[in-house]
Amino acid sequence: MQKRKLGKLEVSAIGFGCMGMSFSYGPSPDKPTMIALLRSAVDHGVTFFDTAEVYGPYVNEELVGEALAPFRGQVVIATKFGFNLDPDYDSKGMKGSPGLDSRPEHIRKVAEASLKRLRVEALDLFYQHRVDPNVPIEEVAGAVRELIQAGKVRHFGLSEAAPGTIRRAHAVQPVTAVQSEYSLWTRGPEAELLATLEELGIGLVPYSPLGRGFLTGKIDETTTFDQADFRNALPRFTPEARKANQALIDLLGRIGGKQATPAQIALAWLLAQKPWIVPIPGTRKLERLEENLGAAALQLSQDDLDAIDRAAAGFTVQGDRYPENLERLTGR
Repeated sequence: MQKRKLGKLEVSAIGFGCMGMSFSYGPSPDKPTMIALLRSAVDHGVTFFDTAEVYGPYVNEELVGEALAPFRGQVVIATKFGFNLDPDYDSKGMKGSPGLDSRPEHIRKVAEASLKRLRVEALDLFYQHRVDPNVPIEEVAGAVRELIQAGKVRHFGLSEAAPGTIRRAHAVQPVTAVQSEYSLWTRGPEAELLATLEELGIGLVPYSPLGRGFLTGKIDETTTFDQADFRNALPRFTPEARKANQALIDLLGRIGGKQATPAQIALAWLLAQKPWIVPIPGTRKLERLEENLGAAALQLSQDDLDAIDRAAAGFTVQGDRYPENLERLTGR
């Protein structure tokens, strides 16, 4: 597996997004099977794993901590803070639902709990999960800086943050990586984010690089999801939107032909955009893991890249990526 750098942090060119193993995609598989899959990913050269306290909540960090305990020092684990999971708290001081919480005292509390669940002495990469408008980003960056100085965190990251916010945070504590959704059907980062990150020397970690499974070509308008699958609530996953967006899958199939799958083309396209981009596809199956990792060895020609860009330029993806209440949490 080739390596890439997020800032000064070296990781495998393709990471592993662990969320779906215990959160958002319907009933979770049995824990021993997921532990075996995570350890198989290490055997295949993956050194970068992504989790968060909110996934579950808590159980995903516990899963990752147990699975990767034998490889301490050999892998990089990213986790996140920024939500208060107490049902009696929200970020406006109102009762009834969890909310954003990036107060310094809460960041410190989350860090201590994540260290225990992940079974590590320091958090390799600690992201703010979503920007909290009630806490100045300078205070957030300062709190993480103190954790870095105390040896409890190694690198600071932001997720779904706007370029201006990134600059302000970076001035207080250098940001190693920004995690944002980026793929052939979510290209918002190209407008301003990529240039900002390149200027500041910050890496980009695209989550949902396979469009929550759609870009694999295994989903169409007839696909049904488990009632607990959060894709049921996403505008982009209505049957009508999936039917309209099938043209993107057809494009990936034409580019890949018999040599590569749509998923591999989609990941290879991301890798070709910048040398400091590290996508984190997730899966629950070994064959999908191996398929995804195969993209790291796939070299798209300039003709292929030009063909993808020309076709994509004339295609409008149907459906918003999030419902309005979740979209409001991004781009701050």
